Amino acid sequence: MTIGLATGNRFDWKDVPGYVVAQVVGATVAGALLLLMAEGVDGFTASGHMATNGYGDHSPGGFALWSVIIAEIVLTAMFVYVILGVTSVRATPAFAGLTIGLCLTLIHLVSIPIDGTSVNPARSLGVAWFGGGDAMVQVWAFLLAPLLGAALAGLTHTMIVGDND
Repeated sequence: MTIGLATGNRFDWKDVPGYVVAQVVGATVAGALLLLMAEGVDGFTASGHMATNGYGDHSPGGFALWSVIIAEIVLTAMFVYVILGVTSVRATPAFAGLTIGLCLTLIHLVSIPIDGTSVNPARSLGVAWFGGGDAMVQVWAFLLAPLLGAALAGLTHTMIVGDND
């Protein structure tokens, strides 16, 4: 099944596994580079210091699991709504990158104190490998909640805007 996108590109479901692998590999390489740079600091330990996400004692603000899940679902859904909106045929393509970037900035300003910000499962997994221990135990929430938020936005976007770009 293929779906035409506003950019004229074609989305094909058979490309999804490769896209997921590329995202996880890219995030893991980025996490490894962060680890490599951080190891240049005397006394550095990766556990608890790898920009990992967390809830409870591992949340920057001490937020509970349910709070973190709600934040990740809602913020990811909002992010996907923005992406779908600014890349639709009705939008001005010249401003898509700026709009998406500013939206992601706002999401980070809101959610860094809550859980360190995920809104991307690959980003969470890419640093959790190196953070180890509790980061790997809690990463499930940062894989599941953004996927639920993205699915929610994808399934409801047409109902909200009234057409199917």
